[in-house]
Amino acid sequence: MNQRLRILLLLLSLSGCNLSPAPAVGFINETRHSDADLWLIWKTAQKNVATRIDLNPIQQLSGAPSHVLRGDPRGFNAMPHQLIVAARRDISSAALLKATGDARPDPTGLIACPLPCNVRYAAAYSFFRNPRTDYAGSWEFDGDNFNVILEYEFENQILSALGYDMKWR
Repeated sequence: MNQRLRILLLLLSLSGCNLSPAPAVGFINETRHSDADLWLIWKTAQKNVATRIDLNPIQQLSGAPSHVLRGDPRGFNAMPHQLIVAARRDISSAALLKATGDARPDPTGLIACPLPCNVRYAAAYSFFRNPRTDYAGSWEFDGDNFNVILEYEFENQILSALGYDMKWR
C-alpha cells in the first residue's frame, strides 16, 4: 500500500467520518395521496412553525395555561428525511367502547397511540427518531380534515427536528 493511501485511511479512521450518505429528503409515502400533496401539507406546516408555536395544545385540554411562542424561521429549512407517512386501520367502535367507555360510530377516526403518547387513542401520532407519522385511515379522503391532521403532525416533526420539547404536542 502506498504511503499516501495509508495516510488517507488513517486520517479517515481517526476523524470518525461517517461515509454513509445522509437520508434522502422526502417521504416514504404509504398513503393514497401523491407526494405533491404531502409536500403541500409540509410547506404549510413549515409556514405555521415559522409564524407561531403552541407547545402544549394537548395539556390545554385539561385547563393548563397556553405556552405559545413566536414563530421560528428555522422551520422553513426543516425537511422530511425519508419520513414514513401511513394510514392505519381505525380502532373499531366496539373495541373503543370496551377500552374507554367512549361510544363512537364506525369509523371512529382514532387509532391506538403507542407509548410514549400522552393519550391512548388519537387521530394521528408521530415518532421522531425513526421519523414516522401514522393517522387513522378513515381520514384519508376527508378533505381539509386530512390536511389539518397531517399539518399538525408535520409541525411536530419540524419542531422535534428543531429541538423543541414535544411532551405536550
